[in-house]
Amino acid sequence: MKKVYIIGAGPAGLTAAYELLKQSKDYEVVVLEESDAMGGISKTVNYKGNRMDMGGHRFFSKVPAVNEWWNNMLPLQGSPAYDDIKLSRNVALENGGPDPEKEDRVMLTRNRVSRIYYDQKFFDYPISLKWETFANMGLLTDIVAAFSYMKAVIHKREVKSLEDFYINRFGKKLYSMFFEHYTENLWGRHPSEIDPSWGAQRAKGLSVFAIIKDMFGKLLPGKKNRHVETSLIESFSYPKLGPGQLWDVTASEIEKMGGQILKNSKVVSFEKNADNRIVSLTYEQNGQSRKAEGDIFISSMPIKDLVGGMNDVPAKEASIAAGLPYRDYRTLGVLIRKLNLQNKTKIKTIGNIVPDNWIYVHDRTVKLGRFQIYNNWSPYMVDDLEHTVWIGLEYFCNEGDEIWNMPEEDFSAFGIAEMIRMGLIDSREDVIDTHSESVKKAYPAYFDTYNDIDILIDYLKSIDNLYCVGRNGQHRYNNIDHSMMTSFETVKHILNGGSKDPIWDVNTEKEYHEAKS
Repeated sequence: MKKVYIIGAGPAGLTAAYELLKQSKDYEVVVLEESDAMGGISKTVNYKGNRMDMGGHRFFSKVPAVNEWWNNMLPLQGSPAYDDIKLSRNVALENGGPDPEKEDRVMLTRNRVSRIYYDQKFFDYPISLKWETFANMGLLTDIVAAFSYMKAVIHKREVKSLEDFYINRFGKKLYSMFFEHYTENLWGRHPSEIDPSWGAQRAKGLSVFAIIKDMFGKLLPGKKNRHVETSLIESFSYPKLGPGQLWDVTASEIEKMGGQILKNSKVVSFEKNADNRIVSLTYEQNGQSRKAEGDIFISSMPIKDLVGGMNDVPAKEASIAAGLPYRDYRTLGVLIRKLNLQNKTKIKTIGNIVPDNWIYVHDRTVKLGRFQIYNNWSPYMVDDLEHTVWIGLEYFCNEGDEIWNMPEEDFSAFGIAEMIRMGLIDSREDVIDTHSESVKKAYPAYFDTYNDIDILIDYLKSIDNLYCVGRNGQHRYNNIDHSMMTSFETVKHILNGGSKDPIWDVNTEKEYHEAKS
C-alpha cells in the first residue's frame, strides 16, 4: 500500500482523504491537523452552548457533485417549520442535548439575507434597486450615482487593479460608497493596490446590469428556472449545528474506512531527494518532533509555509513564496438581550429580530468589518433562542498588530463600544457574555509577490508526488465547493494520472460557484 499524508483537516484535506479511501483500497491515508478541531476555518466553536461559525459559510454550489456530496454526509431536511423550532429544541435538550448521530445530522434550508451598514442606514447586499435604496441614498446621490455608472459603461477603464474592476461594473460613486472602504478594511490595502483577479473570483457576474436583469427575471414566467448570479441567490443549505458538524461527520467516516487523523500535529518541514520528489515530512506533536516517510503528499497548508519548509528550493521560487501576503481574522461572540434593529421584512423570525445572516459594515468611524447574527444561520446555534441574540463581530487584522494582540478583556470592551457607537445596543448592560476567537492566514491576499505566483505554481506542479489543494494550499480565495473540487481533481489524478492542470484550474472559470462571501 502507498502511504499518503494529507496536511490539514479543513474542507480540502478531509475531502481528499474521504474520496481516496472511498475510491481505492490501495492507499494508507494519514491526515495531520495542527489544531484539535476539524474544519479549518470552517470549524464551529461551541461556547457554553452557543455556537460560532468562523466567517460564515453558506452551502450553495452550481456543481451537482458537490451538492450530492454534502447531502450524502448531511441529508437536506429543508426549512424547519417556524412553530416547530422551539419544540424540537426542547425535546433535544430534555434528552441531554443535540445528538449528531440522530435527528440533528441534517442540513437546513436557510434564507439568504445580507445588508450593508452605511451612513447609519441599511442597504441590501448586493445593492438592490428597491425604493428603499434610492430613499436611503437621497435624490442628489441617486443622480450622481446614475451618471457615474453611465460614464463607466461608456468609458471603460483599463483593468489594472481591483479599483478599476469595481468602477467598471458599478461606477465611481457606488464604488466609493459600497466597495472602497470595506475592501481596504478587509485587506489593509487600498483597492488600487490589489490585483483585479480577486474581484474576478469573488464577484463573477455581479454588476448593476446583473442586478437589473435579476430584478426583471423575477417578474417573468418560468422564473424558477431562470439563471441567477450566485451573489443574488436567496436561499442556501446549512448544517443544523454549524459548518463544523459537516467536517466532524466527514472525519468520523474517514476513520471508519481506516484513515488516521492526528490532531495537534503541526507539519514543519519536508525533505526532497535529488529527483525532486518529497520523501518525508516532519511534524511536531505534543512537544515532540516526528519524521514520517510517505509516497504521496497532499497539502492544504499555506504555500508560504509549505515552500519555506522545503530543502533545495530555487531562490526565485523561495522568494515568491516568502513574500506571499495573508490577512488574519479575529471575531468576538457577543451574547445580548436585544438588538436595536427593526425587522421591516416579511421574513418571520423568532423574537422578531432582523433576518440577516450577516451585515457588512461600511462605517468609517469603526474598525468592525462585518457582524453575523448566529440565530439566523441556524436556530440551533443559540442556547436560549427566545431570550438572547448571539452575534459575531468580525475584525480583519494582521498577526501581531494592535487588534490581534489585544487581551480578551480589552477586545471585548472595544467591540462592545463599537456596537454602542453604531446603535446596535444601548449600553454595556445589554451584554450578557462575550468570547473571542482568532484565525491565522484566513484570507490569502492578492498583492506583493502574488503577481509572480504563476512561476511558483509551475515549480509546485513539477514535484510529481505533491498536490496543493484548498484555499491556502493554492493561495486562492477558494470557497468550500472550490476547495472540495481541488481535492476531487487531485484524487482523480492520483488514480488515473494525466496533467495536474485541472487541479489548479478550479475557480478560474467565469462562473462563480459557492455563495459564501
